[in-house]
Amino acid sequence: MKTVKLGIAGLGHVGCGLIELVERQAELRLPGKVEIVGVSARSKSRNRPVDVSAYRWFDDAAELAADPEVDVFVELMGGSDGPAKVAVEEALKAGKQVVTANKALIAMHGQDLESLAQANDVDLMFEAAVAGGVPVVRVLRDSLTGVAIQRVSGILNGTCNYLTTEMLQTGRSYDEVLEEAQRLGYAEADPTLDVSGMDAAHKAAILASIAFTADLDFSKVSVKGVDTIELIDLNLADRLGLRIKLIAEGILSDDGVVCRVAPLAMPTDHPLARVDGALNTVRVEGDPLGAVTLTGPGAGPGPTASAVMGDISKLFSPTARSPFGRADHHVTRNFVAAEPAERSAFFLRVKLADRSGALASLTEALAAHGVSVDKLLQESADDSDVSPVAIVTHVCSRGDIDAASARVSALEASVGAPQVIPIDAAM
Repeated sequence: MKTVKLGIAGLGHVGCGLIELVERQAELRLPGKVEIVGVSARSKSRNRPVDVSAYRWFDDAAELAADPEVDVFVELMGGSDGPAKVAVEEALKAGKQVVTANKALIAMHGQDLESLAQANDVDLMFEAAVAGGVPVVRVLRDSLTGVAIQRVSGILNGTCNYLTTEMLQTGRSYDEVLEEAQRLGYAEADPTLDVSGMDAAHKAAILASIAFTADLDFSKVSVKGVDTIELIDLNLADRLGLRIKLIAEGILSDDGVVCRVAPLAMPTDHPLARVDGALNTVRVEGDPLGAVTLTGPGAGPGPTASAVMGDISKLFSPTARSPFGRADHHVTRNFVAAEPAERSAFFLRVKLADRSGALASLTEALAAHGVSVDKLLQESADDSDVSPVAIVTHVCSRGDIDAASARVSALEASVGAPQVIPIDAAM
């Protein structure tokens, strides 16, 4: 029976979860035996749920990566630069197979690491970097090679999905639900990466690069989070038959690959609208497949550690295949910036002072830029004499709705900035 020897750098929740899996590997369906020969982390004395005293300790992760006894270097430290990047590069240069759960590292430096892996004839595996226990990287790279993919979209951040779900279902504010998410472990003490959309953007860029054989250029990814979404937005959208979700997507356009993350409003019968809580889901659309959706837990030590172990399992028989699944004969595409001229219907939420003529001035401002109203819903004024108004527009360009929104914002009756969210009606 073949034995694969691991060096594990990073002993947080996922690293400890992986060690627990190794210790109970007899229950798993691995094609051989896994052995840990060394570990590395910032602190040797920290209390952990697993005993690491039986393993060689390395203060320097790069030293562990280059150790002659290590067959597979497992990087679970996180961060796009610094020790994680140095250690992974060292492992690849030393001819080690590498498994990582580090989405930021792959999104920012994936192209260079891919070249380094291929130059040294080793594998770079990162299934756990995207959607935790949902095996979407392997499905895109291996299972769907016979599909001409046009779009990859999904909910790639469980924290944001939990926030919008709980706010709508319980009527609590963004701050209240975020505090609960932190208490439950769904959100970090500093949730900025999640709520800003950056975490989902890293994952979306990786998936788009694989799906479209594109040179990953994170600078072209458009990112907007849920930190501006208010409870009133979710409630009014719900009354109009819509759900607001943070959607990450990659789309193949005539000019190249458009990759973006932003809140979208979608009909309640849309497949992504029905995914609630901290789940992740990815929808792949292409010819001749049509569409397939994968859903499951996207974070946490268990799902992520299982994805890491899945990659390790593949390395019992390494193939040194391109990490992004590309070959010399493939057409290579470029990432391009999202075009503001995209056309769709939009969900528009405006707060108006409760005064005569306010609603008429709103519709006139929209009409001045060619934006027409399909549905309109007006709430009663609150204690501060402010009345929320929700509008579903007919299809128009992004440029027109942005210009109209700016005009609305300048109205004397307008209170605060309007909320503008594209509606994704595609099924």
